[in-house]
Amino acid sequence: MDKNVVVVDDEPLARLRLQKLLANCDGFYCGGEAENGDQALALVAQQSPDVVLLDVRMPGDSGIEVAKQLAQLNSPPAVIFCTAYGEYALEAFDSSAAAYLLKPVKKEKLIEALHRVGRLTQAQQTELQSQRGHGIRRNISIKHQGDIGLVAIEDIRYFVADQKYVSLGYSEGEVLIDESLKGLETEFPDHFIRVHRNALAGKSHIEKLARGDDGQYQLCLRGVERRLQVSRRHAAAVRELILAL
Repeated sequence: MDKNVVVVDDEPLARLRLQKLLANCDGFYCGGEAENGDQALALVAQQSPDVVLLDVRMPGDSGIEVAKQLAQLNSPPAVIFCTAYGEYALEAFDSSAAAYLLKPVKKEKLIEALHRVGRLTQAQQTELQSQRGHGIRRNISIKHQGDIGLVAIEDIRYFVADQKYVSLGYSEGEVLIDESLKGLETEFPDHFIRVHRNALAGKSHIEKLARGDDGQYQLCLRGVERRLQVSRRHAAAVRELILAL
């Protein structure tokens, strides 16, 4: 059975464009449209759609506020944000968004997001809601080649601070994120260990501790080529962790 998608945007042309894109997405159809938060909530109550395509900036309640209200429903729809503003991504995912697409939304990106949502089982959605309801982050929001995405905490190999930026290394490469190293260390003590004043390593990805040509300690991580420098101050703790793994 095709899945019902509701389009919410205060701009008529933006709604029309999304409806045209949906017309070319097999397995999905546009069941209705709304131009503000109040209309969106009323339409969702009436139709119980599977997915809501939601803008961020709208008159009245913002898309973030609408998404938070939708997340409180017994059977909430999946929310995919479609917006011109990339700076709201973290708030969006905290409000239970399944995806975050930047305008102009590309057909391929929309289809990918819709089918990813369609593969979520009800049990997975319930678990996701539970995690977010308790403030537990299972993913880090990233921006890569103009798109907003998520990287699972378990997939992250390292965080390295360089002046005002933090690099996140994972199975698909390295990206810059707008987070503090100290904040990440405090939030995820079970997943990462401090190996240097400017670096955290994913505990489950540690392979071995080695010495470089300069005699300095280096940490080898599975799945990435980059080696992390390990300071003498943190070397003992790293060795203890490796022995315990």
